[in-house]
Amino acid sequence: MKTQGLLLFSFVLLAAAITIACGSSPVSHIAPNCSNAQTGGNATGTLQSITVCPASADAKNFPDGQVQFVATGYYSAPPSPVTPLAAFWGACEQSAPTTAVSIKNGLAQCSVGASGQFSVFAADPTNCNAITACGGGCQVSGTAQLTCP
Repeated sequence: MKTQGLLLFSFVLLAAAITIACGSSPVSHIAPNCSNAQTGGNATGTLQSITVCPASADAKNFPDGQVQFVATGYYSAPPSPVTPLAAFWGACEQSAPTTAVSIKNGLAQCSVGASGQFSVFAADPTNCNAITACGGGCQVSGTAQLTCP
């Protein structure tokens, strides 16, 4: 009986340790002020503007140097705003396209050896005549700044 009690105690202790270890919150690539954005749904009006959150970020402050940018679209009719907005993403350095920052679906990462400030942009592909360097040609786009260490 004493062995069963010790075995049960050991099992409960192991289960508690696993629960505590697994219960820790994961590290996020999303800036805290961007994670509480409201989702408006499918907007019916005309897209007026796009904002990108965070407005500026330093890659060294994010896990693995990956920063999740989120685009929000503001429309002329409800529901507005719409977050996340499906957007075309890109990065530029001094108004020229760059390969120093890769970005896909808003997740940006500095290339090895990249250093300095870069512009990250989100553009609405349905409101573009032709997407040119750094989001040019689009009637509606938003930008943010990314600092690479």
